[in-house]
Amino acid sequence: MFVDTHCGKKNEPPLDKGFIPWLGHALEFGKDAAKFLARMKDRHGDIFTVRLIGKYVTVLLDPNSFDAITNDTDCLDFTRSRNQVIQRIFSLQLQSINPTAEREWMEQHFRGLSLSKLCGSMNSNLQKLLLSDQNGCSPSEWRQDGLFSLCYSLLFRAGYLTLFEKRDNTTEVYNEFRKFDDLLAKLARCSLKREESKTVTLSRERLWELLSPKCLRGESESNSWQQSYHHFLQENGIDAEMQKKALLLQLWTTQCNAGPAAFWLLGFLLTHPEAMEAVKSEIRGLTLQDTSLQRPPINLLEAHSTPVLDSVLSETLRLTAAVMIRREVVHDKVLQMANGQEYHLRRGDMVCLFPFLSPQMDPQIHQEPQVFKYDRFLNHREMKDTFYKNGKRLKYYTMPWGAGSNICVGKDFAVTAIKQFVILLLTHFDLEMCDPEDKMPPVNASRYGFGMLQPDGDLQVRHRLKRTQNES
Repeated sequence: MFVDTHCGKKNEPPLDKGFIPWLGHALEFGKDAAKFLARMKDRHGDIFTVRLIGKYVTVLLDPNSFDAITNDTDCLDFTRSRNQVIQRIFSLQLQSINPTAEREWMEQHFRGLSLSKLCGSMNSNLQKLLLSDQNGCSPSEWRQDGLFSLCYSLLFRAGYLTLFEKRDNTTEVYNEFRKFDDLLAKLARCSLKREESKTVTLSRERLWELLSPKCLRGESESNSWQQSYHHFLQENGIDAEMQKKALLLQLWTTQCNAGPAAFWLLGFLLTHPEAMEAVKSEIRGLTLQDTSLQRPPINLLEAHSTPVLDSVLSETLRLTAAVMIRREVVHDKVLQMANGQEYHLRRGDMVCLFPFLSPQMDPQIHQEPQVFKYDRFLNHREMKDTFYKNGKRLKYYTMPWGAGSNICVGKDFAVTAIKQFVILLLTHFDLEMCDPEDKMPPVNASRYGFGMLQPDGDLQVRHRLKRTQNES
């Protein structure tokens, strides 16, 4: 029997239980978390507590107060709730691995020289895939694709080849991954229908098979990312069954965001001609002395700044990155807000930050936040990093990569991969919408909280190799 003891005491955030016992607001939250939390913010302000499936979740939407959550490792815990989600989605248990040791291993491979090698390999794989996908087409022949499918397929396959180095099953892994990823949000929320549950179970099991160390062994070099991660798991006592499940987790973590991000970026450029011309002009400046496809964009990116492309990417992520930062309250905590107010957080409750709503879509921080403005993060041809709310400069004005000690380790690799892809595509291919009057598809609202948003539909485009190297 469910006994509700949460009454909303003095000094606790405003409590909104909803009308359905135990479930609370879970149905509305799962359908469109951004819309629901915006409504709660209008009703209660920057901090409130809601009931979701028997759990009480305190939502904090004041970016000036975020550090009080992200920097507290005594009263707030990240690991237990993360492990529960991983168990639900990937049937994976990694209790024997120290999270600090795992992060240190990741940092070794996504920093410094290791990062440079990964970016070089990623660029090489992108080039090969872009050219191989044109096989059988004459130079002047247009090919039609959905932009989301085009971006996701190319960046996923290039990323898979870079990290896992298995070449003979790349397409099959991508196809199974898309089936799995399409239902991941429902899987996480335990809202799958019977046929959907069957589909996701079969895809997950097939991916485990394709990613098993036995299946991957052979082509990978001993010092590859995948082999190194395999050794890390072995050294931490993870058995073969859990190793393949851990590899699926890493596949999703490393490959689920770059393709969707590139889709939104290119979609915004295609539907905003002024922005497209500004980016193309910057790329022409980079490649003026070297337009050969054999020269990697990674070298250009290391040698030259790209403030316009960086601003476009930052604006794209502001509009479409929708992470949720969650912590479990393991000891009663007094949360001191930036405005001096104090609130009591109860042990056993959850705390959630949703940067998509604030700061990213906050009209007090970003004027006309629903509108794509390619130069929003530009200031006299340099990146702008000064934003204010209520007269106070913000530390967090956009947060696509999380914050604090758990900020995304692979950020630099992902950013470079997206920029490489955009530069390669716009330098060597003509790209246009099939229907110049088309609009960007709406977002799939069920994906709020799972990293990059995905579209509900696609944008039909056509593309072909440029006739000459100097075409723009």
